[in-house]
Amino acid sequence: MIYIKNKTEIEKMRAAGKLAAALLDYISGFIQPGISTLAINDLCEEFTKKHGGKSAPLGYKGFPKSVCTSINEVVCHGIPKAADILKEGDIVNVDVTPIVDGYHGDSSRTFIVGGKTSPEVERLVKDAERAMWVGIEQVKPGNRVSDIANAIDDYLTPKGYGIVKDLMGHGIGRGFHEEPQIPHYRSGRKLAKLEPGMTFTIEPMVNLGTWEVIFSKKDGWTVTTRDGKWSAQFEHTILVTEKGYEILTQA
Repeated sequence: MIYIKNKTEIEKMRAAGKLAAALLDYISGFIQPGISTLAINDLCEEFTKKHGGKSAPLGYKGFPKSVCTSINEVVCHGIPKAADILKEGDIVNVDVTPIVDGYHGDSSRTFIVGGKTSPEVERLVKDAERAMWVGIEQVKPGNRVSDIANAIDDYLTPKGYGIVKDLMGHGIGRGFHEEPQIPHYRSGRKLAKLEPGMTFTIEPMVNLGTWEVIFSKKDGWTVTTRDGKWSAQFEHTILVTEKGYEILTQA
């Protein structure tokens, strides 16, 4: 079932989304060579609590930390650790989901550590962010989820990227993960029609090599590229409005 949010719920979604945006803005200043992903996690947890929120990932299906920190070939769900120290030229995706008054705001950004990396990886990060915007631009009543997926695929595939198929965007609200699922690749299927009041994430995971990924059997969470090549991702939570869309996780 797809939950259509009413005005009161949308206001709560806006509050959660604003906190997610503020949190990513805040942590961006700490993404420097030498910081551990555990320190990033702890700073995010402190900021979230200070601003009246709760970290949705903490304890979610057993996830042990407050945010996800995914470095280089890690696609998503990286677990923050004291031993994971960021180096110049690394990329790291920080994925945050604060809960405010029972509702979730979900957003992520990929940061270039130290501000510079290889030209190939710089293009990857830039194209991953653009792919998210290409998908967002398809959001309006009457369009379908498949229009989002097709637009992203049409942008990324000619550039030679692998688009992760095993993980995708999702509906969000009172629940962390709701219907509908939001794929980022062309499937040939007609997916759900977009209606005002729907809220969901658009979050393409873009690989330099194959689209195929490996799910860690060791920790049950970390997802890496099958070929070890690097991956980037950006994510916003979107509301379908009467005429188009509103980005809820934007400052």
